[in-house]
Amino acid sequence: MQKFLTTVSSASLIRHAMHKFSVSARLLGAAFALTFGLGFAPSLEAQSLFAPAITVDSAVITNYELDQRERFMALLRTPGDIAEKAREELIDDRLKLAILDEFGIEVDDEEIKQGMTELAGRANLSLEEFLGVLRQNGIAPETVRDLTRVGISWRNFLGARYLSQARPTEEEIDRAMGQAGSGGVQVLLSELIVPINEQNASQVEQFIQQVGKLKSYDAFSSAATQYSAADSRNNGGRLPWMNLTKLPPQLQAVVLELDLGEITEPVPLQGAVALFQMRGLREIVGGTQRYAAIEYAAYYIPGGRSPEALAEGQKIINQVDTCDDFYGIAQGQDPSVLDRQSLVPGEIPRDIGIELAKLDPNETSLTLTRNEGQTLMLLMLCGRTAELGEGQSRETVANALTQQRINSYSQSLLNQLRADARIVEK
Repeated sequence: MQKFLTTVSSASLIRHAMHKFSVSARLLGAAFALTFGLGFAPSLEAQSLFAPAITVDSAVITNYELDQRERFMALLRTPGDIAEKAREELIDDRLKLAILDEFGIEVDDEEIKQGMTELAGRANLSLEEFLGVLRQNGIAPETVRDLTRVGISWRNFLGARYLSQARPTEEEIDRAMGQAGSGGVQVLLSELIVPINEQNASQVEQFIQQVGKLKSYDAFSSAATQYSAADSRNNGGRLPWMNLTKLPPQLQAVVLELDLGEITEPVPLQGAVALFQMRGLREIVGGTQRYAAIEYAAYYIPGGRSPEALAEGQKIINQVDTCDDFYGIAQGQDPSVLDRQSLVPGEIPRDIGIELAKLDPNETSLTLTRNEGQTLMLLMLCGRTAELGEGQSRETVANALTQQRINSYSQSLLNQLRADARIVEK
């Protein structure tokens, strides 16, 4: 099954682009000295920096490229072994470039600039501001420009080669939407959600890697009981049966691809990382409801997950029956203490969407935090608005199925290219 990977997709890049870390610019300075020909002899350190680290057939990956990709992935807060993931991504890039050259697939500078401008725009930044964030973190603009060029070219290649065979049939769309005669789909999941910040990132990533290798339900349940921040830890991380359509749209396709007992790749949330284990999947008669909008209220309490903040959160829960009751709780306070939203499912932050999936109207959660764990979120589901008819929803499902298949074709092709390539580490 194809795993959900935390890669340098547009969405993840923008979501994390403004996280700044204090990263030394010493290596970057040496790189610029060579790249822009500043008129002095390169140091031995710089020579080593640009020495080959890996060869993929006749293509070379330098130490500098590895360093730059690692910096970029650190900026994105990519979970897992960043050095290993940077190495694997760059090898894949070389394999992709070989195929792109073979088929004459190219993109011009304007397309690349548009792609980078779009990334910047999603973070409400101009391209110049976006590149400034990269420079502040020791990342040369050329690094992201090259990555964007490969990404756009590879997407165009995959579309030309696989799009026609990747499009789903009407029956396949019906089945994915839970509208076929056999009914909808419910899933039985276990979850483990671990808070992450700059101080504990290394330990959390190592822990998540270890949990991701577990093979049994009991082992995952034990880890959730001990370490999960979600309320479900009291039940070993086990969630009840839920309609697939209640999950955030980004997570639905990931969950559907799991085998029984299989665990997802790390799912990045705001201030946390999540893992989900599949315990069961079943079809139900009559189809499942899809939602046009979900309304929720979030009340913010200082102190994060401290005993005092959790006690205050429980005290407020005992005083409220509906979302409207929060207005009385928040009266006289700064307006930012209460946030009430009604959003289409795809616009809801992933961590909030996951929590809302577990709730019925007027139920609450004290699992989430904001402000790097310093603020506790008291979350209540106000209600769900049913979707009337198919319309855009059907098109969205069709596009998602198409993209899943193209991704699968892409991975299969890359696996074959790796098997045929001569990859040597220096």
